[in-house]
Amino acid sequence: MPGAAGGINAIWGISTEVIGIWLAALLTLAIYSFLYGDNPVYKVAEHVFVGVSAAYGAALTYHLAIIPKLYNPLFRPDLVPDADEPQYILIIPGLLGLLIFSRFIPRYDWLSRWPIAFIMGLYAGLSIPRVIQTNILKQMQATIAPLLPVDAGGEYLLFSGFENLLLVVGVVCTLAYFYFSLPHRGVMGGMSRVGIWFLMIGFGAGFGNTVMARISLLIGRIQFMLYDWLPTIGIHLGSGPGVG
Repeated sequence: MPGAAGGINAIWGISTEVIGIWLAALLTLAIYSFLYGDNPVYKVAEHVFVGVSAAYGAALTYHLAIIPKLYNPLFRPDLVPDADEPQYILIIPGLLGLLIFSRFIPRYDWLSRWPIAFIMGLYAGLSIPRVIQTNILKQMQATIAPLLPVDAGGEYLLFSGFENLLLVVGVVCTLAYFYFSLPHRGVMGGMSRVGIWFLMIGFGAGFGNTVMARISLLIGRIQFMLYDWLPTIGIHLGSGPGVG
């Protein structure tokens, strides 16, 4: 259990670690107070979270992007590896970045359209090949895998073959469900119904993973409250993740 300590790591004789634990615990309780109903305590914690996140993001951008990638190459090239002179080409992205702030001046807010259009076009151009590669080509490659693969010794891998067959059946039946040019009757109707099962299994697995991640976050907060916060007020529940 962290205790009170003097020196530079203490405020009014209380350890800064203890103060941090109490702040985290109170903010956690404030957020979970929403389970009772919307209330001012929850709103304060929500605004604190948004404000701190925005400030932290701005600080990271300043120290990890503006300083090393704009200021130093322009004004301190001696701090940039393999740079003998200022890189004046960076004035262009610097000016585009400054134009973003024209949104705060109603008379000149139209200038912000230029950097926004540049950002949207750049990221669209970078994302399209990546999406095609990962979401289309890789999926097509998986559906044309051999149904009876063999190992280096020439033995058939029946389980891998079953997986490949199941993947092909799932893809074909799911596509049949979304094919509306033919009525879903007969063979087409049976394939579309099988496709619905594959869709529901996929949605259920995705939802289950999401819920599992959220439950994991909840367990982490409960462990923090039980094994980190309660010992600061003299309540010990035995050893736990937060207790050395």
